[in-house]
Amino acid sequence: MPRDTATELEPVPEDWRRGLAVAAHPDDLEYGTASAIARWTAQGKDITYVLVTDGEAGIDGMEPGRAGPLRRDEEIRSAQLVGVETVEFLGHPDGLVEAGHVLRRDLAAAIRRHRPEVVIGINFREHFGGPGWNHVDHRNLGVALLDATRDAANRWLFTDLLDEGLEPWAGMRFVAFGNSPDSGHGVDVTDSIDAGVASLEAHRVYLDSLPEGTLGTDPDGFLRDMARSVGPRLGLELAVPFEVIPV
Repeated sequence: MPRDTATELEPVPEDWRRGLAVAAHPDDLEYGTASAIARWTAQGKDITYVLVTDGEAGIDGMEPGRAGPLRRDEEIRSAQLVGVETVEFLGHPDGLVEAGHVLRRDLAAAIRRHRPEVVIGINFREHFGGPGWNHVDHRNLGVALLDATRDAANRWLFTDLLDEGLEPWAGMRFVAFGNSPDSGHGVDVTDSIDAGVASLEAHRVYLDSLPEGTLGTDPDGFLRDMARSVGPRLGLELAVPFEVIPV
């Protein structure tokens, strides 16, 4: 069951140096999680982005062959605004992400390549705490990502990765999923939300394609309202919630 939203949150541990942020689509991280990433890169942490798809099926009225490259470009610019220089794309089909061996292998390879202490994602639960159903790509990616943290440490799985020089990596401590209804932790974004807002604003092609009034079409108001609703649970003004799962 989701946590009571009135309960207090614990701070997400910050005694780490390398993180890997993984999302299904360009713009996923920017709905709050990027504000925390901006805080962490300002602390000197090294964070890399991995996008499972190009988001090519996400713009109604725009052919995937045109939308995909535009959304990739927006994600690269968006990442730079929160201090992330490396953005990788795995090329899985948007809307058809499956939590199977192919995705697990690709994620395990990324983990071995970048050797993070912490993995960062977004909510993979069935919903966000209200009405509506979470996107299938979000749900399937979350499960595959948790499995891949274990796969990355096991040299007898995906042994072809050894031939690519990707040795097993068991140095991860936890996966932190932003905006989960099961969040028990939070991150202070009071000083970093401006960068988070700018990172969402960078997805202008995508935002302009949304119907007027859709959540997030006003990035500044949307992100600040969300952060204000969470901040008091951490005893401060603005915060982003996370579900932290040890690995």
